Amino acid sequence: MRAQRIWKVNGDASIGHLQSRLDDLNKRLSQLESRHPESWKFEELRSSALNLSREIDDIRCAEATAALSELLRK
Repeated sequence: MRAQRIWKVNGDASIGHLQSRLDDLNKRLSQLESRHPESWKFEELRSSALNLSREIDDIRCAEATAALSELLRK
């Protein structure tokens, strides 16, 4: 059996916080890329941004699944 990630979803607050972190990372990425396009930090930040965007997607999917389950239960 494959392990599943369990999210504690606090609604928009969690997504908003993660989205804010992602926005900050993207801003730092563009600054770093313009100054040092071959920097190793650029790849590290890009990886962090991708991980955050995946977390946001996972939370949104979990919320949608919960809402759909509730609808179907009724």
